[in-house]
Amino acid sequence: MTPRIFLRLATALLILMALQPTRGAAQAARDDGQWTMPAKDYAATRYTALAEITAANAPRLRAVWTFSTGVLGGHEGQPLVVGTTMYVVTPYPNVLYAFDLMQPDYPLKWKYRPDVDPNAVGIACCDAINRGAFYAAGKIVYNLLDGRTVAIDATSGTELWKTKIADLAQGETTPVAPFIVRRRVLVGASGGEFGIHGWVKGLDLETGRIAWTAYNLGPDSELLARPGTFRSYYDRGTDLGLASWPKEVWKNGGGPVWGWMSYDPALDLVYYGVGNPGPYNPEQRPGDNKWTASVLARRPEDGALVWAYQFTPHDSWDYDANAEMILADLDVQGRRRKVLVHFDKNGFAYTLDRATGEVLVAEPFVPVNWAKRIDRVSGRPVLDSTKLTGVSRGNVKDICPTLEGGKTPAAPAAYSPRTGLFYVSTNNMCMDYEALPATRIAGTPFIGANSPYHAGPGGNLGAFIAWDARTGRRVWEIQERYPVWSGVLVTGGDVVFYGTLDGWFKAVDAKTGRLRWQVKVGSGVVGNPISYTGPDGKQYVAVYAGIGGDWFLLAGDVRSDDPADVRAPADFIKDLARHTSQGGIVWLFALTP
Repeated sequence: MTPRIFLRLATALLILMALQPTRGAAQAARDDGQWTMPAKDYAATRYTALAEITAANAPRLRAVWTFSTGVLGGHEGQPLVVGTTMYVVTPYPNVLYAFDLMQPDYPLKWKYRPDVDPNAVGIACCDAINRGAFYAAGKIVYNLLDGRTVAIDATSGTELWKTKIADLAQGETTPVAPFIVRRRVLVGASGGEFGIHGWVKGLDLETGRIAWTAYNLGPDSELLARPGTFRSYYDRGTDLGLASWPKEVWKNGGGPVWGWMSYDPALDLVYYGVGNPGPYNPEQRPGDNKWTASVLARRPEDGALVWAYQFTPHDSWDYDANAEMILADLDVQGRRRKVLVHFDKNGFAYTLDRATGEVLVAEPFVPVNWAKRIDRVSGRPVLDSTKLTGVSRGNVKDICPTLEGGKTPAAPAAYSPRTGLFYVSTNNMCMDYEALPATRIAGTPFIGANSPYHAGPGGNLGAFIAWDARTGRRVWEIQERYPVWSGVLVTGGDVVFYGTLDGWFKAVDAKTGRLRWQVKVGSGVVGNPISYTGPDGKQYVAVYAGIGGDWFLLAGDVRSDDPADVRAPADFIKDLARHTSQGGIVWLFALTP
């Protein structure tokens, strides 16, 4: 074999290896038994084909290992398992642990303790959380809360590079999990409540250098919306992210990126959701306010914007669209379609054509009254004018859902190619909304609203549901006492795992919703379960317990390390603190004889 032929074969093999994960669990014939990225695969399914644990034997699950992270904040991410090592990232101060799965007690291999600016804690909107890491090319890559991305050698724990991506002085913090496609690390920032100018950046995986920056609102030149490349299925014209705002207002219009991303290798498109416009008083920003509350599809290599769709034009209710975009191939209206499925805060579940952004199905998955339906011709919601908000409208009563959303974007759904169903943690809450004038001062809240909540129809505050995205209908439902705020895992054994705010971790039958097993895990679950194959060949399930996020703010006295922090709970959820307190724990479960 000549050196040139050998080089070509080696290059082809490397490309094949690099692209292999992008097939996604929904298309993969086998599961490698590892969990190397937040959503398991590039399609964001949170599905594993592992099937040792089934609906029949799930009652035999038992805890086999626990670890206290030593951090009280909300544990909203998920572990990674690469080879024989489990990696755990904590909320602030964003410590990275590496555990040796080859040893009986999973001892610590190494710990990376970064120097994180404590000022970030006071700027972070809704608890100092972290949504996890991503493994690629021998590196563990994750974001520190203070606006820096780091890459750590996965074997030694050595810091390889650290890049500043965000500006705390403007109210930008970075709890988002990075997303890596080939040589690009995609990152975004929180700060919709601080009037930032929202963006996504592409870093070089090898060096950490910022390769490109793409804004989510403003002129086409800043959006990287280039002639001949960008097309909106429902909108025509140029500079849509500029013309849909009052003059200069877009510069502090919000549009953060703090949720989850997905990638279609055949189309070479990365999909991500954009958060709320600022301020919450919509009368200060007339117009559609594109591209807030939207999904954007970009080329990962250079950031070029290919298409965009806005779920909630001129968002008057804080309906961020940061929730995951799950990719699947489904039969919709008699045709096999490559779709993107999204459960929006606004209460509608969308099935979109992922090549164009066309709306194929859009139906409410929770009680909704701010809009009557989604018009298929225009792609726009048909509004109920009595639920519009603004200073001039005073206190608008009983809007469903609340600004916590019909589903929080912090709790990603899952999709099973075996059942064809999507599994979703939901909230059943409504709100009163009183908009107030807001003035922006850099690095301080830019909100302008009071919005107390109350239980929705039926009185239960949450539910866990199975959803058919082909038809837009609920297949089964488990009502829960509290909002359901955990991510979801579904397996090849037709078992679905999720957690509750009062500290239960549950396994249910994916086909019927029948409860098969539950265990109390000590603190409310706002993290995302994963499953992997251990070195012993057994299937394990791992999850973080550790209530936080919005519920640190709303539940009242769930923190005991600060004697001065004795806050009254919100009226609609007065008793949650009786069932849970803060404290981060990593739990590991497996079948026992």
